[in-house]
Amino acid sequence: QVQLVESGGGLVQAGGSLRLTCAASGRTFSNYNMGWFRQAPGKEREFVAAIFLSNTWYADTVKGRFTISRNNARNTVYLQMNSLKPEDTAVYYCAASEGVRNIKGPASYVYWGQGTQVTVSS
Repeated sequence: QVQLVESGGGLVQAGGSLRLTCAASGRTFSNYNMGWFRQAPGKEREFVAAIFLSNTWYADTVKGRFTISRNNARNTVYLQMNSLKPEDTAVYYCAASEGVRNIKGPASYVYWGQGTQVTVSS
């Protein structure tokens, strides 16, 4: 079992920054694919960013603004979000899985955190 706990969400003005943190426990963290997803009210959960070893992937909507990183010694994954826009408002979820068929697909991930709210005001 892997437990994931997100933190760092909040209310920020457009153009501002936030850093989300996902703390993992329970297994050998460094071998896991780690992803960030988000879900806005009335919308499906969508891919934001993912990382495996030193490889990273980003949704086109956040590329150049968001950065995913990990600290295996601390079992932690981060999502640095800059130049935030109102359309980035959503609940952000951290997800983990040892093996994934589609690193951008929510169905590929086994473990999920409880989510953290990010609200960007205009």
